[in-house]
Amino acid sequence: MTTPDHGSTDAERHAQGMRVRREVLSDAHVDRAVERTTALTADFQDLITRYAWGDIWSRPALDRRSRSIAVLTALIALGHHEELAMHLRAALRNGLTTAEISEVILQSAIYCGVPAANTAFRIATEVFAEGDA
Repeated sequence: MTTPDHGSTDAERHAQGMRVRREVLSDAHVDRAVERTTALTADFQDLITRYAWGDIWSRPALDRRSRSIAVLTALIALGHHEELAMHLRAALRNGLTTAEISEVILQSAIYCGVPAANTAFRIATEVFAEGDA
């Protein structure tokens, strides 16, 4: 198994992370995040671009569909609703169908709790109704 080259420079990891971040979340989403970056949040934006997207999301052992399933489950379990909506859109871009996402939410009802799954279904319904998810 190969992993990202951790000997690469921060700039290279940032560029890789930005590419993956845009592919998964969309150019529009990333452009909004970049536009909202302030002196307070600049280091955090750099961190998530290099580490989350440039290192973790770039690892080859899991495809993006699998990563989306793991992320959706974790967000449901932890109640991160704003992030859940964003990653439901990303899961669709990563090739999951609405039926597969429904199965992920049903599975989470058993392990994360019925109230968490109920909220996830509500959010998914709203996201899918947007039509451009």
